[in-house]
Parts: sequence; C-alpha cells; structure tokens
Amino acid sequence: MSEVSTIGLDIAKQVFQAHGADASGNALFRKRLTRAKLLEFFRSQPRCLVALEACGGAHYWGREIAKLGHTVRLIPPAYVKPFVKRQKNDAADAEAICEAAQRPSMRFVAVKDEAQQASGVVFRARDVLVRQRTQCINALRGHLTEYGWVVAKGATHVPTLIDQIEDPNCHLPESARAIFKVLIATLRSLEENIAVLDAEIRRRSKEDPIARRLMTIPGVGPITATAIVALAPPVETFRTGRDFAAWLGLTPLQKSTGGKQRLGATSKMGERTIRRLLIIGGSAVVRQACMRGAPEGSWLARMLGRKPRMLVSVALANKTARIVWALLSKGEVYRAPVVAA
Repeated sequence: MSEVSTIGLDIAKQVFQAHGADASGNALFRKRLTRAKLLEFFRSQPRCLVALEACGGAHYWGREIAKLGHTVRLIPPAYVKPFVKRQKNDAADAEAICEAAQRPSMRFVAVKDEAQQASGVVFRARDVLVRQRTQCINALRGHLTEYGWVVAKGATHVPTLIDQIEDPNCHLPESARAIFKVLIATLRSLEENIAVLDAEIRRRSKEDPIARRLMTIPGVGPITATAIVALAPPVETFRTGRDFAAWLGLTPLQKSTGGKQRLGATSKMGERTIRRLLIIGGSAVVRQACMRGAPEGSWLARMLGRKPRMLVSVALANKTARIVWALLSKGEVYRAPVVAA
C-alpha cells in the first residue's frame, strides 16, 4: 500500500474532513474527524504535507499540526474552488484541497504565529468600533430627519447636533430625547474606545523601526504603517512591487483575449484594511496637492491634469504600495524623486 504524502483537511467548528492521497494523487482514505480527535489523528500519520484553506481558525490548526512534524500549507479558498467536483460537501472540499496542494504552480499563504495575529487584533477591533460609531451617527441623523432636523454628513457636524439635542429648550418630545441621549452616550463611549486604540497604534508605530521607515512615505501615517507591519505577509512572498499591489487589490482586472489587452476596474482582492488605508492616505496627498499645488512636472501634477481626483487617489495608492515593497525589500527609507527641470 502506498504511503500518504498529502492530506487535505477541511476545517470547521466541530466536525472536520480529511482526504489522504499518495504522491501520484491516488486517494488513500477519506475520514471524518471530530475536533477532540483531530490532533490525535495527525499524530498517528507519517510526516507529510497537510493542506488547509486559509479561513477562520486555519492559522491556529496550521501551528498545532506543524508542531507534530508535518509540513503545513494554507491555500486561498478562491484557488481551491476550481478543483471541487460537482456537488459541494465537506468530503469534496477536502479532496479539492488535497488536489490543489499537489499542483506545482499553487500559491500558498504563510502561517502566522500568535504574535503576528495579536498585532492585527487592534486594527480589526478598531474597524468594528468605527463602523458602530458610523451606525450611531446615521441613526441620529435619520431619526432627527423625522422631526425636520437636517444636518450635513460627516462626524464633524455631530457635536453641534448633540448640543442641540441636549439643549434644555429643545422642542423635541421628551420621550424621543431620552432615546437620543442613549445613542449619544453610546457614541461617546465608542469615541473614547477608538481614542484608546489610536493611542496604542501610535505607540506601536514609534517603537517599531520598520513602521518608522514606512512613515517617511507621503500618505503613510502611524495607522497605515503599523497595519502593514502587522497584517502584510513577509516581503519575500512577493517577487515585485506589482505583486504586492495586486495582493492588496490595487491593480486592474484583466479581461484580455485574442491578443487585445482589456483592463477593468481595480480588483479589490486581498487585504482590505491596508488597501483602504492606502487609498485614504492617497486621497489626503491629492487633496493637499489640489490646495497647495503639486510640483511642476511631477507624476502627481501630470495625473491631476488629465484624470479625476478619485482615480488619481487610487493610482497613488498603487504607487505607494510599490514604494512600500521597495522599502521593505531593500531596508531603506523614502527619498522623494527629483523633478526634471
């Protein structure tokens, strides 16, 4: 009997499915496992390649299985889907993972250690709180519209709105004001917690030498720099800066055929947090350039002369991503390009 060389593991909360294959790709076993017996099963298996989809819990199981001596590979779910045959179920998914892992051109995701995952928690938590703050603001604006109070969008107008609600001479019904005060209290609590997380991010950016080097790039602040350090995979994962920009989803989609190149909108694939922060930073740089003027003959000045501002912001985010890759791969700091006379 052939020895197992690759095991595809479809993970879940309680019930897992394993598919074993030999070096030729022939199926050796299909096994249903419970959470309590998973590590015991892999402890009894010969050392081999274990492949999982890069989804929730995958990094934890990757670390635990690697401790048993196995080689662990995480595969993006989008790369596994083409190998699923007909109906989708746990057994078919495990088989597809096993088959995808045996492809020589397959791309894998690096397994993160606990410290790397812990570094990313602050950004995930901050995103949740910011979304909740936006929900509270929109709720206030929406409910007050029913009473004829119309205010402009944006968080900068909220303090004025709160002052009007808390004014003793306010003509709103007392029963409605009591509910509005609950929303206001929730909003203030969220802002306090967001400020705590922002302070933590600024502290990390000052202590990390890589984050300090990244902050020399225009449009990259403490939040963006720390997010790149915490969430981006090792720079060696990408061959070029364009590969890093493509991983962030900042390159156009291709629908080329027949020798004709057709490029569409940005793909929006990859790490959403870093992509969003780079676009926000690019928008800030573009806004300053529109107010104060970009250097004559610079790339930014030429782009603003012929393209819409939002398109230039996304293009600048793409350019910044490539600069980030260059700085990380070469260990240098940003040097502004010299504009030709």
